[in-house]
Amino acid sequence: MAQNFIQCDREQAFLMPPSLREWLAEDHLAWFVIEAVAAMDLAEFYADYRSDGHGRAAYEPSMMVALLLYAYATEQRSARAIERHCRQDIAYRVICANRVPDHATIARFVVRHEAALAELFGSVLALCAKAGLVSTGVVAIDGTKLTANASREANLDYERIAREIVAEARATDEAEDELFGEARGDELPEELRTTEGRRRWLAEATRERESGQAVSPSETAFEQPADEPATMPRGRAIDQGRRGWLRDARQRLDERREREARPIPRSREARLAESRRRLQEELVAERSANEAYEAYRAHGISRDGRRFGGDPPSPHRLPETPIGKINTTDPDSRLLKAPGIGYVQGYNAQATVNEKQIVLAAEISVDSPDFGHLEPMVDATVAELTRAGVAEQPKVAVADAGYWHHEQMDSLAANGIAVLIPPDATKRKGARPGWQGRRYEWMRRVLATELGQRLYRTRSQTIEPMFGHTKHNRGMSRFHRRGRSAARTEWRLITATHNLTKLHGHTLASATA
Repeated sequence: MAQNFIQCDREQAFLMPPSLREWLAEDHLAWFVIEAVAAMDLAEFYADYRSDGHGRAAYEPSMMVALLLYAYATEQRSARAIERHCRQDIAYRVICANRVPDHATIARFVVRHEAALAELFGSVLALCAKAGLVSTGVVAIDGTKLTANASREANLDYERIAREIVAEARATDEAEDELFGEARGDELPEELRTTEGRRRWLAEATRERESGQAVSPSETAFEQPADEPATMPRGRAIDQGRRGWLRDARQRLDERREREARPIPRSREARLAESRRRLQEELVAERSANEAYEAYRAHGISRDGRRFGGDPPSPHRLPETPIGKINTTDPDSRLLKAPGIGYVQGYNAQATVNEKQIVLAAEISVDSPDFGHLEPMVDATVAELTRAGVAEQPKVAVADAGYWHHEQMDSLAANGIAVLIPPDATKRKGARPGWQGRRYEWMRRVLATELGQRLYRTRSQTIEPMFGHTKHNRGMSRFHRRGRSAARTEWRLITATHNLTKLHGHTLASATA
């Protein structure tokens, strides 16, 4: 009697048309992502396409959004890797309905819908709120350093950038000399050098335009924004002397760059020019602030009406050329100090997490310390909760010692949000020098109580595991795209898919309970 095996015939044709519904279990993450995307408002994606049906057909935006969310949820961010999975992975084939968008199409979709993709974070958060996962009692705020798609060795000073620009121009001239010889290289094509040839060319161009053939626009160079007029520094910076005025000018310039969020040029030549422009822009901002400060002091009267005491400040000459360095690969990234590993070229990824490890807000900063980000992150959290349909605001916000900020803590307390921040870092033995007095001692006493310890312990139980899971388990410790806006979109997609997998696990647990 022959051995009994299940037959394995790879030449057997399907007797009935295959159904995608039979390929994956009903509780698979892919089906959950598809259903979650169906419940989202994708009007911003669809609004970016022509409504008259003309032009080449594009992939369904809902399919592309589901593909990206599932890819991020399964630790895939590379467009080429996503295309490869669309060919060989059953779950990806189900999402794409057996179609295979190529990697260029996927990458262009991400660039085209960068702002809309960033807002998917709020859509996922709204789904978590409907499932009862968005608690607002105690929230933890922290930041982690993520490496940029740039090398530390690409940080160059102004002189080195200028030399490389000259070298690039010389190399271009030599290449053009070899290509064109004695010709200038900008002569008209042969068919446009005569009147009859130009008439034929114009007639052909007119026929193509009337037939609906699109002409791809040429890339335009960035326009340098007009310099903002010098203004009085904000807050306490006005009373901190010249250093405060210069620091405030740099902060204003950084805020303006954040609002503009320009994409990083692809060519090295364009990135060198952009890096040089930014260094020059920083020097212009500092000069304007320095002149405003000296004019303010020369007036002799402070803002409270009192006369300045002592001698007038000595003249301060700024350098003729910009100082400092900038990364020529990703000019938005900074050299940041990361605990335990030293300095990294990257971004400071900020997050707010609740007691159920759901991320309530996710933003990007280029500052190495967390100082100054407490109130902005709480405001971002309240805004995200409002958009998700949650009316309650956080009751208690906990953060580490790096977030200690007198004015911001007082502002949050005035709005009814209790803040628990230790005045002393965990690595320091004893109190910080000079950090004595009523405010510091009161916070130390609060954190020493049983309630204070229990509330502050939620920080190490919520946001730190989320960072560890994201960077180590999911392997997302480095950004793939360049630029502040692109990094923000990527970070919000990472945290959105973290919430999505949490929501998927919650629904599975509820179904089996």
